[in-house]
Amino acid sequence: MIHPVDTMLALALLSILFSFGSSRLPSLIKVVGFQGIVVCIVPLFLGHGLSPESVVFSIAALCIRGILIPVCIYVAIRKAAITREVKPIVGFHASIFFGLILMVGATMASHRFDVAADHISRLFLPTAISLLGAGMFLLMARRNAIAMVLGYMVLENGIYLVGCAFSQRVSHITEFGILLDILAGVMIMAVILRNMKTTFNDLDTDRLRTLKE
Repeated sequence: MIHPVDTMLALALLSILFSFGSSRLPSLIKVVGFQGIVVCIVPLFLGHGLSPESVVFSIAALCIRGILIPVCIYVAIRKAAITREVKPIVGFHASIFFGLILMVGATMASHRFDVAADHISRLFLPTAISLLGAGMFLLMARRNAIAMVLGYMVLENGIYLVGCAFSQRVSHITEFGILLDILAGVMIMAVILRNMKTTFNDLDTDRLRTLKE
C-alpha cells in the first residue's frame, strides 16, 4: 500500500520539473503555490503526534505559502502586465534535464544521512534536498525578478522539509516567522517590480546593472 506521504512527495518532485520547464509566469506561480500546499500537508502524516496548536500552525502556513503569497505575486504581475518570462540563462529543456540529474544526486546523497522521517518514506530527504537545489537553481538560472522570488519560495519549501526530516517535532513557530518574512519580502518586491516596470518597461534583472549611483 502506498503511503500518503509518498504520493505527496512524488507530487513535490514533479512540481520541480514543471517549474523548470514553465515559461509562463502564471503557470510557474500556480506550480509553486501547489508545491507549498503539498509541503505543508506532509507533516500532518508523519505521525509525530501533532497537537491542535501544531495543526493550526500547519493550516496557517498552508494558507500563507500556498494561497496568500502566490495571490500577491499574481496581482503584482497583473499590475506589471507581465505574463511570460524573459529568455532564461539556462534553457527550459536543459533545466528539466538538470532537474532529473538533481533528483538522482539527491537520492544518492540522502543515503549518507540518518533522518527521523526515513522510516515513513524513502523519498523524504531526497525530496527535501531536491527542493533546496531547485530553489538555488531558479535563483541563478532565471533573469526575471518574479521567477527569482519564486525560486526563493522553493528554497524555503526545501528548508521546511529538511527540518521535518531531521526532527521528530516540527518547529512551527520558527517556520511561521520565516513565512511572515517571505510575505513581507513579496510585498516589498511588488513595489520594486512596479518601479522596474515603469523605468525599464521590463523585469529583466540584468537591466539593474545600468543603474548609476
